[in-house]
Amino acid sequence: MKFARLVSYIVLAIVCFLMPLFLGSSEYYLHVFILCGINVILAISLRAITTTGQISFGHAGFMSIGAYTSALLAMKLGLSTYAALILGAVAAMAVAAVIAFPITRVRTIYLAMLTLFFGELIRLVFTEWRGMTGGTSGVIGVPPLGIISIPGLATIDFSTKLPYSYFVLVLAIITILFFYGIERSYVGMTFKSIAQDESLAASIGTNVANFKALIFCIGCFFAGLAGSFYAHYNFVLAPDTFGLFPSLYVMVYVIVGGRRKFAGAIIGAIVLTVIPEVFRMLKEYQPFVFVALLFLVIFLLRGGLVTLPEQVKIQIEKIRMRKNENA
Repeated sequence: MKFARLVSYIVLAIVCFLMPLFLGSSEYYLHVFILCGINVILAISLRAITTTGQISFGHAGFMSIGAYTSALLAMKLGLSTYAALILGAVAAMAVAAVIAFPITRVRTIYLAMLTLFFGELIRLVFTEWRGMTGGTSGVIGVPPLGIISIPGLATIDFSTKLPYSYFVLVLAIITILFFYGIERSYVGMTFKSIAQDESLAASIGTNVANFKALIFCIGCFFAGLAGSFYAHYNFVLAPDTFGLFPSLYVMVYVIVGGRRKFAGAIIGAIVLTVIPEVFRMLKEYQPFVFVALLFLVIFLLRGGLVTLPEQVKIQIEKIRMRKNENA
């Protein structure tokens, strides 16, 4: 069983690496692929925060910190785009660390409200700090990622979307492997115990505040990383890009995909990125589409889209049993 699972993972990885080549004839399809990669990073990192029972609606705010930090470091200080990329993620984590202990001491709806307000506060700061961020006009002319030279093999420049698609794929795979490793570790088990019963976890010596702050900061680091990449991919930044709805969408990715299973956030991010692009002419109705899908999952697939094959199997088995009874 383990061998079969390993083989399936290898096949899936090969398919992922070949996909940009098949999509390479269309810049638009590559763009959708890149958006899927960014949203997977956001969804996986937000899901990690929810494993301790925390609900955050400020993820897009931390993404914006990474985006603006990376863009401004590269533009105003002439820093390498790759150094700026990492520093943008570190900046997002540093801001998260400042607020982590007070903000993670509150629970459920209060935490959700605080993170929502903080995300909006970040957006307002970038809107009003016109001298640095350009205000509502945003930042224009963010430099692309720098040329990568592999001696004796190739030189990769980011003049087309194909190199970006592979770069974001690598970032997404690193994110997935990192959080999967955490979830399977002792630390991951501790996170789950905190979510199940915070008081009980504290009674056996678990420092609940430290663990909640830790995963909050790590999750925000990867949100900042996604934002940094987005800045150097999109070349233009505007505060409204990181408003309330993007934060809500990331949470919807997690819920619709299935929060309880690791693959759920990945499936939710991909499906809910592709669907709006397929029905692009209805882009202004995207919030309604997301709400409709959320309700469908809540009432029909409580475990999320990740449980769909299992539910189909159960329904087929029920139909088969009914046929046997009637025979």
